[in-house]
Amino acid sequence: MRLMVEFTTEPFELDTFPEHAAAARRAVDEAGLEVSVGPFGTGAEGGAEQVLAAVTKLLKETLDAGATRISVQVSVLGEEDGTP
Repeated sequence: MRLMVEFTTEPFELDTFPEHAAAARRAVDEAGLEVSVGPFGTGAEGGAEQVLAAVTKLLKETLDAGATRISVQVSVLGEEDGTP
């Protein structure tokens, strides 16, 4: 099964790239997920075990880095073409 996780971390900082955002990005990059950055958040997709492990790491490491809120949405994707 393939999953997609979409996430944002807060507080938002327009002048810099906050450490909690960098920690979130590292977690999905290190998991080897396909990452896409959008205007309102970041999405990453991959195998179910891979995504779930990345989400666990993302939550812990972004909180440790100072995030005050983390919004996460996980969606199941189709096996063949990546569509729900």
